[in-house]
Amino acid sequence: MVKSVAIVTGASQGIGRATAIRLAKDFEVLVLVARNRENLKDTSRLVQAIGAQTLVVDVDISTPGMPEVVVEQVLARFGRIDALLNIAGAVPQIDLFEMTDEQWSSGTELKLHGARRMTLAAWPALKASKGSVVLMSGNSADVPKAGYAAVATINAAIVALAKAFADRGIQDDVQVNSVLPGPVMTGRRRSFLEKWAPANGMSVDEATIKFPQNAGISRFGEPEEIANLLAFLVSPPARWMTGSALRMDGGEVKSV
Repeated sequence: MVKSVAIVTGASQGIGRATAIRLAKDFEVLVLVARNRENLKDTSRLVQAIGAQTLVVDVDISTPGMPEVVVEQVLARFGRIDALLNIAGAVPQIDLFEMTDEQWSSGTELKLHGARRMTLAAWPALKASKGSVVLMSGNSADVPKAGYAAVATINAAIVALAKAFADRGIQDDVQVNSVLPGPVMTGRRRSFLEKWAPANGMSVDEATIKFPQNAGISRFGEPEEIANLLAFLVSPPARWMTGSALRMDGGEVKSV
């Protein structure tokens, strides 16, 4: 029987992939969850190279019932869940007055309800193991603007949801926190810059420098930096930290 199992959603790319790779140093098994099976296989190879076992589960957790399928597979195979890292979810950055109901709903279903359903499904196993949960928010939760109203609204809801889970976790001995990253250089961010740069009369390299400056920070964050924070949150030294919303954004949000 294995001693430690962590589930990472959104593990096919970006922060999710970086987190799975980082956690391979601390957990015997990494359960990799996302929609893109080929990308998950790539992540799996990288995790296994470090020495951890993997289970690839290519499902859409925005679909009701799918989180239960993930948890059932994990418990049938390994018998336990020690950590759940809810990282899946990309919300379109579209102006408040242009975003359709469908776009709002798709972002909400994956990032907010996907995390809620995954946490609910895994809760009994996490209670049994005295495990840890992290929900991925974003620093836009603190600075909502018309240009990315849905992102900000969903991220703020995730912070509140994490605190509600943490409140229940006090009696169930389950640790729950949320993380609010700033702009991170993921593949999705690079694709955005490849469109943004020429539209603003500059190269991608120039945009990579200019864009963070416009946000009042020195540079973009790296997925591995967020992954290190997540790894700390589900480690024994962080055990008394629960109900916290931790911002890691290079100082972009200036409010107290």
